[in-house]
Amino acid sequence: MTKYVEVSVNVPPVSGVFHYHLPEYLEAEIQPGMLVQVTFNNRLVQGVVLRFVDQPEVEDTLPVEEVLDPAVSLTPHQIALARRMSEKYLAPLSSCVALMLPPGINQQSDNLYKLLIKPVGDQHLFSPTQNQIIAQLNERGPLRGRQLDRVIKRKNWKDDARKLVNKGYISSKSMLLPPSVRSKYIRTAQLGISPELVNTLNINELGNTENTQTRRMLVLELLAREMSPVDLSWVYAESGSKLADLKILHEKGYLILSEQEAWRDPLAGLSFDPAVPPELTSAQSSAWKQIKSGLKSPTNIKPFLLHGVTGSGKTELYLRAVEETLKQGKQAIVLVPEISLTPQTIQRFLSRFPGKVSLTHSGLSNGERYDTWRRARKGQLAVIVGPRSALFTPLPDIGLIVLDESHDSSFNQGFRLPYYNGRDTAVEYAKLLRATCILGTATPASDSYWKASRGDYMFIELPDRIIAHQDTIKAYEKRFGKIKIYDSQNSQASESNLPDVEIVDMREELKLGRRGLFSESLKDALADVLSNDQQAILFLNRRGTATYVFCRTCGHTMQCPRCDSNLTFHASAKDSKLVCHHCGHKEPMPKTCPDCSSDQIRQYGVGTERVEKEVKQLFPDARTLRWDYDTTRTKGAHDIIVNHFTNHRADILIGTQMLAKGLDLPLVTLVGVVLADVGLNMPDFRAGERVFQTLSQVAGRAGRSPLGGRVILQSFQPEHRVIQHASKHDYKGFMEQELNLRKKIGYPPYSKFIRLLYNSKVPGKSEIEAKKMASQIRLWIRNEAQGEIDIVGPVPSFYTRIENRYRWQILLRGNDPATFLRSKKLGDWRIEVDPQSLL
Repeated sequence: MTKYVEVSVNVPPVSGVFHYHLPEYLEAEIQPGMLVQVTFNNRLVQGVVLRFVDQPEVEDTLPVEEVLDPAVSLTPHQIALARRMSEKYLAPLSSCVALMLPPGINQQSDNLYKLLIKPVGDQHLFSPTQNQIIAQLNERGPLRGRQLDRVIKRKNWKDDARKLVNKGYISSKSMLLPPSVRSKYIRTAQLGISPELVNTLNINELGNTENTQTRRMLVLELLAREMSPVDLSWVYAESGSKLADLKILHEKGYLILSEQEAWRDPLAGLSFDPAVPPELTSAQSSAWKQIKSGLKSPTNIKPFLLHGVTGSGKTELYLRAVEETLKQGKQAIVLVPEISLTPQTIQRFLSRFPGKVSLTHSGLSNGERYDTWRRARKGQLAVIVGPRSALFTPLPDIGLIVLDESHDSSFNQGFRLPYYNGRDTAVEYAKLLRATCILGTATPASDSYWKASRGDYMFIELPDRIIAHQDTIKAYEKRFGKIKIYDSQNSQASESNLPDVEIVDMREELKLGRRGLFSESLKDALADVLSNDQQAILFLNRRGTATYVFCRTCGHTMQCPRCDSNLTFHASAKDSKLVCHHCGHKEPMPKTCPDCSSDQIRQYGVGTERVEKEVKQLFPDARTLRWDYDTTRTKGAHDIIVNHFTNHRADILIGTQMLAKGLDLPLVTLVGVVLADVGLNMPDFRAGERVFQTLSQVAGRAGRSPLGGRVILQSFQPEHRVIQHASKHDYKGFMEQELNLRKKIGYPPYSKFIRLLYNSKVPGKSEIEAKKMASQIRLWIRNEAQGEIDIVGPVPSFYTRIENRYRWQILLRGNDPATFLRSKKLGDWRIEVDPQSLL
């Protein structure tokens, strides 16, 4: 009896699933979750087997042609999660399945073109593009479509190639490109005789010269000590030998040359000190009792929302939850919002669970991510740490999912399909797995707090900050010689209040003629920190030297030619340039205005580069570090900056949102927010919530040790409710006010939003398509959902043009607009369910 399977094909625009039959020779081999090769639309493509089906949807099915990986690539729970994500976020199932696979393993379909007949004297019969195709195939031999893309740029050559195929001049054959990542193998040597025989060998048989004999004997002695296979690079380094020496010893039977698979471990060589769990505070003990109870009976347990102020000891509870999970023979995933948090987090987990932890994130090589994925699939890893992509690691029996800083928008994917909310996806995945989920944060997202107030989440509070445990204090005393500064503590763990916050009204500073970036209060505080050999953080949510360039004569503003946004001025020792932070366009800083030729063109606004420059002018001896997107593009840059600052190789850290994450920097006694108002007035209903979270989080970097700390917020709107609540560390007061405002206007979490976005390079087309779609949606609403769905728009997006594409959007609001849209044909529209930004 023929067996049939349902397959998701790796063709991004395709959203459905397709049925294939299994050839007899594959029937015993195929399992759900395997990668296979199938034919789709006359092309060879990669697919994932989702399930067996009794009856196919079509009468004439095509066969599964080949198994691409003999091991199962997606677990049953991952397949179920992909289906739910596709349904919830109205995304193609293939894009959700792709999340579960490491980069480099996806195999793309292509065509192989080959010249059959070389035209002689007929070039005039072909178009210029066809002549170019023929010339390339004649000169270089058969070429793949992607190779022709690289040489025939900005032309639609495929239509011309199709005509040449039809005329019989060239052939086209579908092919599946090999994966760009594969297993790594190293050459090894292993002793081929008994170790006792090495010293009995006649050394004259090893070579003709004394140097050769000595070199080869050193090889055998090394292998006799090691016994197991040794990497050839180590053999060369230890003995001074060469490959020729090893080949001769191999021919004589003294050693065995072979190849061995080598795991690319991103944590190889990372040092750590084993750690003993500290004593819990009373608040931690109460919280742990609830979490431990959930871990022991997770079947019907709700997600935990762990609301702990900065420095309250949330990480210690994560560690204990992981320990309890491992005792049950299960695995854990710990998610952090940014790569920048990974080094500190991984150190703490490695210290507690040596040899059981690995990490995965986009800053690693594809080979490292591929090997981590394979080790996890084999069950060789127990704990995975990383940003949102780590959620999809194929651990065989997940018992715990932790999201640290769970409020953070970095958990949401908005730059490519599928557009999804990582926090909600983690909660859904834990439910499928019957695992425990912990959402930890000092500033819970509005929807999380609302769900907890309704009883959907178990709400746990840690209201007190832990200064430090005694062993931590002693370690820092020994490391930094800070004995005279640290206060002695009587108990094992000491608690304190959150740091005092001072608001400086920058309007008053201007009235007093102080036009610098820093108020007198902030300058005095920086001077105190430096004199006491402590550290400070200066936070500004903007990078660059100036945020816009403006002509004072005619009013012209330098804008990106591809986006409707201002260019940002970046200055360095090498050059000065204007940069678009949307598309990356760069151009030199003009000496005169391009509109009126005036020389009165100036830079305005504040960026991190300018802050650093002014700090150096005020405090020439201060050692500064800048931490923003521009300084962290290279691999390992986050680790280097954190290590430098943690080891007090810098006094002042200047940065953007990366500083607002959960970093633990005990020597930081001052946080200065250069401009607290950034983002407050953006036309987005979540703007106030985001600013409050950012200010609260960055303020939490101060005073995390017995040194104490203070925070200075500089603002031109000091009376604003967000600034006032943040200065008082009043999360509850802010959130209740915020939710009341949302409830009055029917905004999330009291309703659900869907944003439909259309973009086109053709001016005017986006507006036409948006108005056409809005009319169609209004018709659907009248016929199917009168009074249940509201439509807002169509309107131009806040950023009306990005990368030369004009953008218009439509907003749908209702209790369940996703169900309303699910069966509708929406063409080229981008659909965002629960959008995190309306800009």
